[in-house]
Amino acid sequence: MSLFGKIFGGGGKGGKGPSPQEAIQKLRETEEMLTKKQEFLEKKIEQELQIAKKNGTKNKRAALQALKRKKRYEKQLAQIDGTLSTIEFQREALENANTNTEVLKNMGFAAKAMKSAHENMDIDKVDDLMQDITEQQELAQEISDAISKPVGFGEEFDEDELLAELDELEQEQLDKSLLDIGPENVPLPNVPSTSLPSRPAKKEEDEDDMEDLQRWAMEAM
Repeated sequence: MSLFGKIFGGGGKGGKGPSPQEAIQKLRETEEMLTKKQEFLEKKIEQELQIAKKNGTKNKRAALQALKRKKRYEKQLAQIDGTLSTIEFQREALENANTNTEVLKNMGFAAKAMKSAHENMDIDKVDDLMQDITEQQELAQEISDAISKPVGFGEEFDEDELLAELDELEQEQLDKSLLDIGPENVPLPNVPSTSLPSRPAKKEEDEDDMEDLQRWAMEAM
């Protein structure tokens, strides 16, 4: 059995393959396991580095052995990094495929529901129904307009004649108001308190000359 077969719990040829949810769960578990392995190797690398530093001048053989182990751990860590990248990519692809499957399933369900809803509908019947609704709305509007229209019960009047009669009534009322006031109620203007200006002196002299001329003319006759 292959490695992925062991991880996903695959059976023989006739066995049913895992569902996308099961495969995603297995991949997550594998990621967690490899992440813990990474942390372990990182600690081991740090330990071997400290051993090499400690024995660098005192025991070169021990220092070299520590560096060799450190290199092996680093190689394993690099391999795990690559494996994690592959598993992460595969998990994301499965999640996207699972999402697309759910979306398509729901879209198909909605399409079936819409088809079922429209099963008993006929476009010609819908057009006829909408036409009937429009006609009834127009009829209702005509009825409303007819009801709201003022009714004179056969009495029709010329608006211009009514306005002329109204003007006559207003004029009569105005004339009556003026007669009610009367002349005795009309206030007289106030007498000016200032004296009138005197005649100019030159005008008085001209009048005297005119009188003298008239007197001379009478005597000459």
